[in-house]
Amino acid sequence: MKNKIRILIADDHKLMRMGLVSLFNVQKDMTVIGEAEDGESAVRSAAKLKPDIVIMDLMMPKMNGADATAAILAENPQAGIVILTSFADSFDMARAISNGARGAQAKEAPTEDLIEAIRTVADGGAALAPDIMRCVKENPPPPPLTEKQKAILASVTRGLTNQDIALEFGISPVSVKKHLSVIFTKLGVATRAEAASLALQKHLLKT
Repeated sequence: MKNKIRILIADDHKLMRMGLVSLFNVQKDMTVIGEAEDGESAVRSAAKLKPDIVIMDLMMPKMNGADATAAILAENPQAGIVILTSFADSFDMARAISNGARGAQAKEAPTEDLIEAIRTVADGGAALAPDIMRCVKENPPPPPLTEKQKAILASVTRGLTNQDIALEFGISPVSVKKHLSVIFTKLGVATRAEAASLALQKHLLKT
């Protein structure tokens, strides 16, 4: 008999985890081996339990699903990450897929879709829901920022002036202006306020 698919569930809502445990454990080919209520505990549990599949919520405390996906796959590249979310933000979803998630399903989708996605990913395939992929393609994330650009943008979100930023980084105000011009172009914004708002909304400063 084929071994059961060993599943770790990462979601910060207990009722959601309970429902998924019940759903998976009645499947003849699946078994839940662990639960995690935030991104950091998901990474720790995955390293310890070595699951075949991780059901990953995108929006979780301490570490979001996209970053947890990268951390888990760095430790165990064979794990299959299936994103399950009710908030299909195109930027976070694109990051999760870029970080190696091979499945993506909406929590509102039929349970049969999720079960099939798990089996597909466990067999080495990909199961990315068409509506989620359409959202990602229609709203592509901005190009990644360098570490220095992130640091300067973080200073902008703190309300620092160009002169303040120049002093903080030991560069000239002219250099600060050039850095900000590149950052604004990458983000597709025109003002400091727009850049700061986008940085906070899209979690651009998280590493």
